[in-house]
Amino acid sequence: MTDTVAAPDTPRGGRADAISKKIADDIVLGRFPPGARLDEVMLASLFQVSRTPVREALKQLAIQGLVVCRPNRGAVVAEMTPEQLDRMFEAIGELEAACARHASVRMSAADRERLGNVHAQSRQAMRAGDFDLYDRLNQELHTIIIQGSCNPVLIDMTFSLRHRVSPYRRSQFRNVERMSASFEEHAVIVEALLAHDAVTVYRQMRTHLHSARTAAAMMATSWVAPSA
Repeated sequence: MTDTVAAPDTPRGGRADAISKKIADDIVLGRFPPGARLDEVMLASLFQVSRTPVREALKQLAIQGLVVCRPNRGAVVAEMTPEQLDRMFEAIGELEAACARHASVRMSAADRERLGNVHAQSRQAMRAGDFDLYDRLNQELHTIIIQGSCNPVLIDMTFSLRHRVSPYRRSQFRNVERMSASFEEHAVIVEALLAHDAVTVYRQMRTHLHSARTAAAMMATSWVAPSA
């Protein structure tokens, strides 16, 4: 189990978000195994907060599919087979590739500039081996591309599934080699998108998500439940 750690001194919603991310990381890394009970009192003590932000964090994790809230038992870590995780990554790969293809022709000039700037910042984070900063910039880069598709239905579907796999995507950046590979994959995607090359950006985003799918599956081997 993770060591005692104080949640960041932020507004209630931000504190719940921080706790949610930490618990999600601990789940993916196997510190909270499948079926483990997530006791609110224990977690409140662990993060040195009241039970309210812990309860909110557990609700977020339930939406992501990482936690199951059961009557009279409280929250427990969800059990997921490797096949279920793989299917989720397969689906998100197709959705994000479609977003990238549409974004290559629909994204505004301002967002194209912002995309280039975020990618440049991520280079510095990658070179510094700054996991937290690279993760934040990675999320921002993908968000710009997804929203750049200008298709509300596709955007909602993509974000919904992205939330469920985000802890697995985040965990892979603890490996410096994977962080570097992710940056190089982003470089090809950004170049194609800025060149309005819909065919190439679609193909490269699918390739990028396949790499993330493979890396995340390896990182999460200790977490997912065995196949039947």
